Amino acid sequence: MEYQIYSVITGTGSYIPSRVVKNEDFMQNKFFSPSGEPVKKDNREIIEKFKEITEIEERRYVEDEYVASDIGTFAAQQALEASGVDPETLDQIIVAHNFGDVSKETLQTDILPSLASKVKYKLRIQNPFCVAYDILFGCPGWIQALIQADFHIKSGAARRVLVIGTETLSRVSDPHDVDSMIYSDGAGAVVLEARESERPVGIISHITRTDTFDNAWLLHMGPSYNPDVEKSKQFLKMNGRKVYEYALQTVPPTVRKVIEDAGIDISDVKKVLIHQANAKMDRAILERLFKLFGLRNVPDYTMPLTISNFGNNSVATVPVLFDLVIKKELQNHRLHSGDHFIFTSVGAGMNINAIVYRMA
Repeated sequence: MEYQIYSVITGTGSYIPSRVVKNEDFMQNKFFSPSGEPVKKDNREIIEKFKEITEIEERRYVEDEYVASDIGTFAAQQALEASGVDPETLDQIIVAHNFGDVSKETLQTDILPSLASKVKYKLRIQNPFCVAYDILFGCPGWIQALIQADFHIKSGAARRVLVIGTETLSRVSDPHDVDSMIYSDGAGAVVLEARESERPVGIISHITRTDTFDNAWLLHMGPSYNPDVEKSKQFLKMNGRKVYEYALQTVPPTVRKVIEDAGIDISDVKKVLIHQANAKMDRAILERLFKLFGLRNVPDYTMPLTISNFGNNSVATVPVLFDLVIKKELQNHRLHSGDHFIFTSVGAGMNINAIVYRMA
């Protein structure tokens, strides 16, 4: 058998902010409906219903002195150390995010220079041929960056790529919107390297889709639901019900296709690492995926979840989840040599992507 080039993750890292924000910390918030009317339900009732649906009990907010490129750098340093790679030998740095650096003082998006350039600077990399660039692809951005890195590696254009997902959603969420309780901050990173192998290893198959015809603005920027807040101030907005319906309809068949493209069966998949958006939604997606393969029951411990403690930090959820699994910090969730697992995500765009990965 001929040797082929595959893309293999050789190091992981993450940054989970130290500031813990519990559900009860929202008891004093004044919530409004999309029409600008005060929500009449008691906040305790709102929070209990929110927890029932999402399973979120607490989330992490970034420390005041940091921005997305800072925490992305922290995650990158861990990944580089774990891989043993000299940063000067990196061919590319790809940073997935959606809002750039948003400082506590200005609450404005700063993407000049790109976050990848800022991370390269903070890592003190001098190599001019280490190309740094960003990708904006909604919550699936980190997985899409990994797919792009795979293309470059398999084409021979790169051999080592640092792929980072970093976000500070707490600084773009509307405190008067119930959905603000979903969002959080964090960063995750991996080093992806070329490896010659006579058997498939690393990234085996991947798939991406974008549905804009009816779904482009399910997540968007808009004014606060509180009519007293200046209309010029924009916040992250979501049509939660529509996002839920879209995800349940489209994610399972998309993931089924990437599994079939890899030439494996669902029984070969040991883990599904899915974007941590809503625990109820993630469980429903997994159940539908297994039903597409004629299975009624999902094996125990197939899908690790971090959303109850970390919330939804967009592009960071999947790499943080993966880092915790690799470091054996999630009970009953281990990956071993030869295991197949899935990376998958859904988010603004609307975009979906998935990767089948085989552990080296």
